[in-house]
Amino acid sequence: MKITSLPTPCVLVDQHRVERNIDRMQGAAEASGVRLRPHAKTHKSLDIALTQVGRGAVGICCAKLGEAEVFADRIGDIRLPYPLQPVNAERVFALLDRTRVSFIVDHLEVARGWSGVIRGAGREVDVLVKVDVGFHRCGIDPDATGAAEFVARVADLPGIRFRGLLSHAGHAYGATSEEQIAQIAGDEARILTTLRDRLLDRGVPVAEISVGSTPTARFSMGMPGITELRPGNYVYFDRMQVALGSARWDDCALTVLARVVSRPAPDRLILDSGSKTLTTDQVRGAGGAGYGTVLESLHSDVPDERLSIERLSEEHATVRITGECALAPGDLVRIVPNHSCVVSNLMDDLWVVEGDDAMDRLRVTARGRIA
Repeated sequence: MKITSLPTPCVLVDQHRVERNIDRMQGAAEASGVRLRPHAKTHKSLDIALTQVGRGAVGICCAKLGEAEVFADRIGDIRLPYPLQPVNAERVFALLDRTRVSFIVDHLEVARGWSGVIRGAGREVDVLVKVDVGFHRCGIDPDATGAAEFVARVADLPGIRFRGLLSHAGHAYGATSEEQIAQIAGDEARILTTLRDRLLDRGVPVAEISVGSTPTARFSMGMPGITELRPGNYVYFDRMQVALGSARWDDCALTVLARVVSRPAPDRLILDSGSKTLTTDQVRGAGGAGYGTVLESLHSDVPDERLSIERLSEEHATVRITGECALAPGDLVRIVPNHSCVVSNLMDDLWVVEGDDAMDRLRVTARGRIA
């Protein structure tokens, strides 16, 4: 089937680019001597996760237990870099019967709660401590006087096998230059290795230092002490990653195929891809405004500078036209979305394409698993 025959809006995934992106990141990680553990929240696809592991990844990350439950029978090592509560103990134990599982803590009472239920079940679970390296979301303050003591106390809790330190430099998404991203990656490594050294001085072994972010990945690979990378978005990339210098337009493997449904004015046209397709996420840093980049043609990787997606409603995208444009109702366009992770989760399945041909459907296996 030709892509021009597909119902719109729909999401296209270029198989060659996906495989190239996977191989490039895997090869770079191996050349740097670090383990790669991709975050599956980007694609939520069992097929892609199996490809990543088959090409050398040590396992995957999942954002939520519901995602992990989808992958557990086929993926042998799953990490949840998310603060799970002990109320989820039965689900965690059920997962442990199917695969290897690890997760993070950043609060002592939560860690004690986990220790109690794990010990009561006669189990042991791998746990890492989440460290705030500047994003100021989850994680312990590494500069606090009691940071090393906190980690040591977690490591002493029965039932918990302390594996190491984990972080996410999410503030790199707000960077406005390559130099700024490199600085964030360097600071992240320094913060984690400094805390590691303080723990070693206390006799607490730190087997792993795990970092995760597609923008910082290319810089983190060269940092001493890092043992694991957890990028996710690199499998598809998107407009935000191009703006951050992580990708070129021809690396973007996921695009939205949309149709012009109206042209009510010479300087305005309407597409059938609204917020239920493109997401309302904005590009941060130096990425510019709008809700995605329209390409010059179905076969081009060049942005059409005349077209700006300036507004989304649920089913419509309002596009501002600057200059001459021949697009008319019925015509098709391809869009690189701002944030491919969200777009993927909006779809039951995606179309795998090679050039003009739609080859197969890719099931978004863990779509909607938000708990």
